[in-house]
Amino acid sequence: MSDSKNSSFEKADAESSNTLAETPATPRKGPLSFLSGAITSGLFAWLCLILSQKTVTYFALHSPNYSSAIAQSIASGFKTLIIGMCFLATFSFAFIGFGLTLVFIRSLFAGKEPDAA
Repeated sequence: MSDSKNSSFEKADAESSNTLAETPATPRKGPLSFLSGAITSGLFAWLCLILSQKTVTYFALHSPNYSSAIAQSIASGFKTLIIGMCFLATFSFAFIGFGLTLVFIRSLFAGKEPDAA
C-alpha cells in the first residue's frame, strides 16, 4: 500500500513540476505602471484628506451632549475611531504614493538587470 502512495505522490509531483515549467514568466512592471499607481494613490490620499477635514469639522460643530456618562463616553470613542480611521487612510495612501514615486524614479535610472532565476 505504501508503494502505491509513493508512486501517486511522485506522479503528482511530476505533473506539478511540468505545469510550473510550462507557465511563462510574468513580464516585469515598467515605470509607467509605478507612475500610474503613485498618481492613483496620491489622488486617494488627497480625497481622504478632504474627507478627514470635513469629518473633523462636522464633529467639532455637532458635539454630542448626552445626559448619561456611558452614552457620552461611547459617543466620544466612536468619534475618535471615525476620525482616526479617516486620517489613517490618508496616511496610508500618501505613504504608498510616496513609495511608488520613489520606485518610479529608481526605475527610470536602473538599467536592465538580469533575472535572478
